Amino acid sequence: MEKRYYETLKETVYYQKLANGLQVYLLPKPEYNKTFATFSTHYGSVDNQFIPLEETEFITVPDGVAHFLEHKMFESPKGDVFQDFAKYGASANAFTSHDVTTYLFSCTNNLIENLELLLDFVQEPYFTPENVEKEKGIIGQEINMYEDNADWRIYQQTLAQLYPEHPVGIDIAGTIETISGITDETLYRCYHTFYHPNNMLLFVIGNFDIEAVSHFIQHNQQQKTFAEPQQIERFEVQDKTQPLGKKLALTMDVSMPKVMIGIKNQDVDGIHPRQQLKNELAYDFMLDFLFGSSSKNYDQLLASGVINDSFGYSQTNDPGVGYTLMSTDTEQPEAFMEAIQKIVTTFDPTSIEAPTVERFKRKNMGQFIRSLNSVEFIANQFTRYAFNGMNIFEVIEIMDEITKEDLVQAFDNFKNQDNWAYTLITSAE
Repeated sequence: MEKRYYETLKETVYYQKLANGLQVYLLPKPEYNKTFATFSTHYGSVDNQFIPLEETEFITVPDGVAHFLEHKMFESPKGDVFQDFAKYGASANAFTSHDVTTYLFSCTNNLIENLELLLDFVQEPYFTPENVEKEKGIIGQEINMYEDNADWRIYQQTLAQLYPEHPVGIDIAGTIETISGITDETLYRCYHTFYHPNNMLLFVIGNFDIEAVSHFIQHNQQQKTFAEPQQIERFEVQDKTQPLGKKLALTMDVSMPKVMIGIKNQDVDGIHPRQQLKNELAYDFMLDFLFGSSSKNYDQLLASGVINDSFGYSQTNDPGVGYTLMSTDTEQPEAFMEAIQKIVTTFDPTSIEAPTVERFKRKNMGQFIRSLNSVEFIANQFTRYAFNGMNIFEVIEIMDEITKEDLVQAFDNFKNQDNWAYTLITSAE
């Protein structure tokens, strides 16, 4: 295996790309008791148009297939896979995002047995017309549950306003109507295209013997037959529409109104992964500077009663998709929207002084390094970065490169209120 040492964080990662295309990363942590493993495919809810493996024409599949497929992978002719993991003392789970599906487990013992379970159940699909129909009812209940969740609704509706022409604006689980069109054939076509080892990544972190784990993984994969590795042809959607300050009002059973502001980043295409990561970090710095709990703006918003401790913000900066979200529960939703607008329109990013940038660097570096104490955080973030051509262990190095000019550039997109959208949820009463 190739040994990669990262001096800044004193971390050593062992990497190997197997003959079938599977990328394997091992990060030993002998001081930890727990081991955490993720087996991920670069496939999520946005991949609804593609050319299936060994075919030549694009197809469109129903919304929600990636999430539906994740559910079905845990069913096998032998029974429930979760019970098998429990037998070996492991806690297993899975999740589907817009661009990644991940299967995972954590354990303190029986690592090889649990790794075998993980690799085998993900690489041995079992779909039938009967079990697919049964799953539609189960996922339908999940969809209805999220429809009744105000926090999820406001998030999803804001994305839909920002991206009306991109599948990122569609619920990851799809709708009752779209999943009704999913068949076992649909699942197999998607599975064989996106679950090929050449499109997957295995990451193991914790207390384990490197040689033993590496040998087992290679042996396990050598016993299986896969089609020749092939580049996946995905239909790349570019949504350059501007939300133009649209407001969407919904009514739900909420004790206090909820409001979310979404800001669409128009500059997300054709960027080198390292620059993309730098842009993402610059956005984080800027948001922290403007709205962080230690900022003057935060104190004023809190004192005026416009926000409470539910206030939060986040940003996503992936290839083709970038956005910032700010939200709060408040009895003054209009005042909240106006206050955020005023803060942004009156702020001069050139007023940020160099010592302030350095202070935010140190603060964010410290927070990031503390996050690295979690094997779950490292495993999940490592995969997300790797699929986007970035490296989690270069974050500190890139943070240190951020300048005042990077923050000014990040703010240029942020201040254009044609890129803003608003979603408000109030009680029907």
